[in-house]
Amino acid sequence: MPIPFPFDFSNPDYVQVFEWRAQRLQRIRANPETLPALKTFYRDHPAQFIIDWGMTFDPRNVERNLPAAIPFLLFPKQEEWVDWFLDKWRTQSPGLTEKSRDMGLSWLTVGVAATICLFHGGVVAGFGSRKEEYVDKIGSPKSLFHKARMFLALLPPEFRGGWDPLKHAPHMRIHFPQTSSVMTGEAGDGIGRGDRASFYFVDEAAFLERPLLVDASLSQTTNCRQDISSANGMANPFAQKRHAGKIPVFTFHWRDDPRKDDHWYEAQKRKIDNPVIVAQEIDICYSASVEGVLIPSEWLNAAIDAHQKLGIAPTGSRRGALDVADEGMDLNAFCGAQGIWVDYLEAWSGEGSDIYKTVEKAFTLCDTQGYDSFYYDADGLGAGVRGDARILNEKRRHSGAQEIIVSPFRGSGGVINPDKEMVHGRTNQDFFVNRKAQAWWALRTRFQKTYRAITDALPFDADDIISLSSSLPTLTRLITELSQPTYTINTVGKILIDKTPEGTRSPNLADALMMCFAPPERKPRGFFDLN
Repeated sequence: MPIPFPFDFSNPDYVQVFEWRAQRLQRIRANPETLPALKTFYRDHPAQFIIDWGMTFDPRNVERNLPAAIPFLLFPKQEEWVDWFLDKWRTQSPGLTEKSRDMGLSWLTVGVAATICLFHGGVVAGFGSRKEEYVDKIGSPKSLFHKARMFLALLPPEFRGGWDPLKHAPHMRIHFPQTSSVMTGEAGDGIGRGDRASFYFVDEAAFLERPLLVDASLSQTTNCRQDISSANGMANPFAQKRHAGKIPVFTFHWRDDPRKDDHWYEAQKRKIDNPVIVAQEIDICYSASVEGVLIPSEWLNAAIDAHQKLGIAPTGSRRGALDVADEGMDLNAFCGAQGIWVDYLEAWSGEGSDIYKTVEKAFTLCDTQGYDSFYYDADGLGAGVRGDARILNEKRRHSGAQEIIVSPFRGSGGVINPDKEMVHGRTNQDFFVNRKAQAWWALRTRFQKTYRAITDALPFDADDIISLSSSLPTLTRLITELSQPTYTINTVGKILIDKTPEGTRSPNLADALMMCFAPPERKPRGFFDLN
């Protein structure tokens, strides 16, 4: 526990935090011999140092009758990010952080960098942004180094390391006299052309004017480049790196912030009144400005815990869907649902494994989660699931265990119910190129009906909507993946789905969800048809 009492981020009581800190500081000053051991601890635990002694500043607190300068208490996702970044620094690895707006990343990066510089000798922490005023402008609260100076100035003297704002904080530079570490700032095309750096934060990397120049410079400057930004479409290196799958990605979604909820989100939509900006900067949607987005981000957000919002109880079969990956960087994914409610979602690496083990895991998930069947992607790598499922079901039959119904989903195949209409006035065979397009469109329709039921209070059939559990650990990633597919109309007027637009990777979680809700064939096919 970072502090010895519960803390409500939505309704903060900073008085008890100040009192707690004052008592601790009093004990330290009464027993100064404990200070060296405490500093040794903080050297390896910067998140705890920030929680114990860090301060941040938000002038918007004044209107809430709160102090503008407040204790910097990290919420769980911020603590997770600190550990993630430390791993990248220690292993000399790059990283990319995508974020919703107003997530406190500026304060977090300067707080972590300052803490590391306070307790480590010879560190050079680099910061760069597209404009100099964003890095350092004396007296400007929005600049990174103004925040860093304030963070240091508000620390107890015992932890400032001899730092003096009049001696050790010139323009675009902050010195740490006891450790000889330094924080340096650069801007524009000059990013990366100065000192070699232990690690380097590129602020709002998706908005750099000449990102390729910055890439070339930083390649020789640091082994631990950390790009941080909100989304700005796909036409920039930040977005391309994020979707290429070669750099570790950390996602800071607004739902990770305990201060924010659906009421906050609705207020932001009213305040901004621009769905593209909301989708990009709040929902982290890279395709917001792209034509033909299949499932808009506002539909996805409406579907989170939709059954609770609409006052209905999930009913129907419990079933799953498996998207099979190769043994490289791609991931296997399994989605499970009861009726309209998606209550399970997991992705795992296939590296060092094989399809049999993947199918075996899917069977185990069915047992533990209570699913009696699952679809699998029968195109490509997934074709091997059929034989492995037969073997596993034969073992279950001999042991007296309940068999799992395993059915293929062939996205490249023809549409089901070709003479019926999913879209009024167009038969399925006249509207969809293949079954994949039909299944993705069916999923789109579920999200659309859910959005209209919740936002516009339109009448709905409880079996035609979809509800995503807010407790899914991979929910943020799922929403990102579901925002990715686009649709076009081919030369004969049929719907085509592109689930991997240029620069993106296969959306494994989204594929599993799509199969889980794909319109079923008249008769389940798969294992049982082969006997």
